[in-house]
Amino acid sequence: MSGERIVSVGAGRMGRGMAIAFAYAGHEVVLVDAKVRDADGFAALQDTALQEIAQTLHSMAGFGMMDSDEVPTIAARVTCVGLDESANALAQADVIFEGVPEVMDAKKEAFALISTHARTDAIVASTTSTILSNDLQGLVMHPERFLNAHWLNPAFLVPLVELSPGDATAPDTTERLKTLLEGIGKVPVICAASPGYIVPRIQMLAMNEAARMVEEGVATAEDMDKATKYGFGFRFAILGLLEFIDWGGGDILYHASNYMEHATGQDRFAAPQIVKDNMANGRNGLRDGQGFLNYEGLDVPAYQQERLAAFVSMLRHLKKMPKKG
Repeated sequence: MSGERIVSVGAGRMGRGMAIAFAYAGHEVVLVDAKVRDADGFAALQDTALQEIAQTLHSMAGFGMMDSDEVPTIAARVTCVGLDESANALAQADVIFEGVPEVMDAKKEAFALISTHARTDAIVASTTSTILSNDLQGLVMHPERFLNAHWLNPAFLVPLVELSPGDATAPDTTERLKTLLEGIGKVPVICAASPGYIVPRIQMLAMNEAARMVEEGVATAEDMDKATKYGFGFRFAILGLLEFIDWGGGDILYHASNYMEHATGQDRFAAPQIVKDNMANGRNGLRDGQGFLNYEGLDVPAYQQERLAAFVSMLRHLKKMPKKG
């Protein structure tokens, strides 16, 4: 897919973030203001949205992501229209993102607008962070071209986009959107229509556990944040969670989980069945050549050396290199 015309129904934070990501990659983007406003109200919204996009692009230039003289060209790829001009924008769109507030009535209105004016071959994706794709597909005419695409804020910087097709989504729809996102430098992953997708579900548990430890007096908020930045976050910026299990050994996770479950009396620390099954089947990770991932035929020492080198690069980035005596 190349030269796709992108429309976001919703001109708020998510719509603007996606617009920046696509415009930066060379796409024309139209933001559709999904609210009914008078002329003055729309003019104010339009001015705010386009100014914010331009300011963000200037910030990106300041970060070295482009030359400052490129900003006007990239910003000009984004336009903002009101409901009175939405029909034409939607009729020309190849990919349409719904980015209205997480209220079902707002979603219904947005998808009714899209279904009325969009081409039947246009991909339609919701950016919802809470509502399952199966619960939204019925609101879209030709639901086979619909899926959820959950971007993480700030959308113009975070690489990950979680794609969640519904039961009626055509495989080609998912593949087309995945290809488009990869083409602008994003990292799309595909997950089932499940509450919390991947990242929100994991981070909800982690954030609640951190808050609980502060509540229990285990550590101060400041030390909790240091621990997550320089320990938890440091490691998982290099190794994925399941890769990390394999790195140390699934059996180690099992025994640590068993201890924590009994020490705290909380079954939330219990190891899941898949960890027990992997142990029983001799799939503990790197040392077995199998774990959650397959390491057969891998040059393990070279792989370990590459990951350690990445840790050192992260230390340099954080300005936390060990002090040499």
